[in-house]
Amino acid sequence: MDYSIIGKKIKELRQEVNITQGELAEGICTQALISRIEKGETDPNATALYQISKKLGVDVNYFFEIGTTPRLDYVKEVERQLRQLRKKHLYKEMIEMVKAEVHNPLFQQKENLQLLYWHKGIYLFEEEKKSEEGLSLLRNALSLTSEGKKALSEREMEILLTIGGFYVGMENYSEALNYYNQVRDAVMTNRQLNDKSIKTRLLYNVARALTRQGRYEESIDHCKEGIKWCIEEEHLYGFAQLHYHIGYNFELEGKIEQAISYIDTSILLFESLKNHEHTAFLTKKKEQLSLKLM
Repeated sequence: MDYSIIGKKIKELRQEVNITQGELAEGICTQALISRIEKGETDPNATALYQISKKLGVDVNYFFEIGTTPRLDYVKEVERQLRQLRKKHLYKEMIEMVKAEVHNPLFQQKENLQLLYWHKGIYLFEEEKKSEEGLSLLRNALSLTSEGKKALSEREMEILLTIGGFYVGMENYSEALNYYNQVRDAVMTNRQLNDKSIKTRLLYNVARALTRQGRYEESIDHCKEGIKWCIEEEHLYGFAQLHYHIGYNFELEGKIEQAISYIDTSILLFESLKNHEHTAFLTKKKEQLSLKLM
């Protein structure tokens, strides 16, 4: 999206309705941020853009129509931004966006309300440590769209993965695997995944749950299946993590040389991704394991 065009249009509309940057910013953000947006120096997040559009008296999708070709839907942009916040574990920022959008008429439709319920459930579980409330909200999110359907949508698969992850965090691995099996069945039914990472995440999460149960060989098999999937589909998401997890399983089995071999590969992969945090951790891990061979 070309946000410089959007910033220019915000300035034009603001001047048309004869309000200052400070007046436009009130209740939304700082006057300085409005100034930077109008100059095209920074990107307004979707929620701020929605609030700005209300003050300027235009539909929010107006900005998406002028800012990109083909037209980018506002709801899709909110979903993209929530996804980024979720991946970075920025749960407080995530819930602020959810709170702002819950009053947006666009999010009263079941599919869009589901998006908000999902992320609020994550916030309750991860940030406020309200496990049961978080799980209950995720189940409510699923129920919004699941009635009378033969196949799960990709978002429903992701919500099930989230629930499974919660149960792993609660050390209820058998229940986690029950939810992961639902996703596996759905993936087998829907062979044309738009988001290829869903299957990768499924296999990796199953592998982690199996490891916690001491089922190391099964965990390794799932990791290898994930690696094969990444190669077949030519995508790198999870590729390094899967290699490391095989090494971790070998370490737990006391097979140190095999563990180091896979950790070596994962270090190279994380280095190629410029993931310095994981690279440093694994380099130290390799040094510790190498001492055991002396």
